[in-house]
Amino acid sequence: MTITDVARHAGVSTAAVSKVMRNAYGVSAAMQEKVRAAMAELDYRPHAAARGMRGRTYTIGILLDNIRNTFFADILDGVRDELRDSEYTVLIGAAGFDAEAQDKTIRSMVDRQMDGLVLIAPGIQRSEVLATAQSTPTVVIGHHDASDLHDSVVDADGSGASLVVDHLVSLGHRNIALVSSPGTRASKWARTPEIVLSNGYAEAMGRHQLAEHTRICRTSYSDEGGYKAGMSLLTAGDRPTAIMTGADVAALGVWRAAHELGLRVPQDVSLVGYNNTAIADLATVQLTSVDQAGHDMGATAARLLIERVEGRREHAVQTTMTPRLVVRGSTSVPPAV
Repeated sequence: MTITDVARHAGVSTAAVSKVMRNAYGVSAAMQEKVRAAMAELDYRPHAAARGMRGRTYTIGILLDNIRNTFFADILDGVRDELRDSEYTVLIGAAGFDAEAQDKTIRSMVDRQMDGLVLIAPGIQRSEVLATAQSTPTVVIGHHDASDLHDSVVDADGSGASLVVDHLVSLGHRNIALVSSPGTRASKWARTPEIVLSNGYAEAMGRHQLAEHTRICRTSYSDEGGYKAGMSLLTAGDRPTAIMTGADVAALGVWRAAHELGLRVPQDVSLVGYNNTAIADLATVQLTSVDQAGHDMGATAARLLIERVEGRREHAVQTTMTPRLVVRGSTSVPPAV
């Protein structure tokens, strides 16, 4: 089937069909319904490669590092919901944490003429992202480094860390540790989420005159990374009474370590996650966590990207989400109180 067949079946011009497929401005609802009905009856699907030769493939590429991080599911849900009624298809590249693998995945997306890219906390060189954004509309989620070349969607991570420290201090905790991602200095990103989160944590500890208790354990945001951090912190001579993590998935790893060591959450150690993923609210978990509106981040990223893809906006913008602390059963007063 071709666009000509669709036009003939619908009784309209091929130009009208093309406008409907492009969601062009000024197409009436009646015309939309007539053309889409014809496409459905003929089982017509536009050929992506042919559309790419005409300038657009209606595909959006999303890069992420770890499909087991449930926060990414919230972001993807937001992207999906924002694009639900459009012609765009989302393709996901789960490249892992390795910068070289991420770079290869991004290049593959560009080579396949995807119309735009959403990069979730990319670990590749910032210069590579900037080079890509010069030719392909790009939104970066997570990194606070603003640029005139790409749009950004971030969480106020420093404020999120402060919310956690303030909450734990109000319960009586003083020995509060942070589990954060190591990141990579070689990538040349100056304000990654883990950097902003760590700075916010240190500033909040200092504000409460607890600078001497500041302790940051670097690990990957994964269950295994959290487990290793938990074993290190919870077997230390000066064991913290509370641990906050930069991701819920890492908090669950810390929880697993505590369980193996015979420690109870929150009676022996309070635990706080970040992202407020669905798993945090499970009846058997009830993890206190910082909500950074993952669904809204994804929806905003998709909206910003399509604005650039369709030429409705030329200047870059950075949108910041306001975090909120969701208190559940994993935090309580420290054992000594």
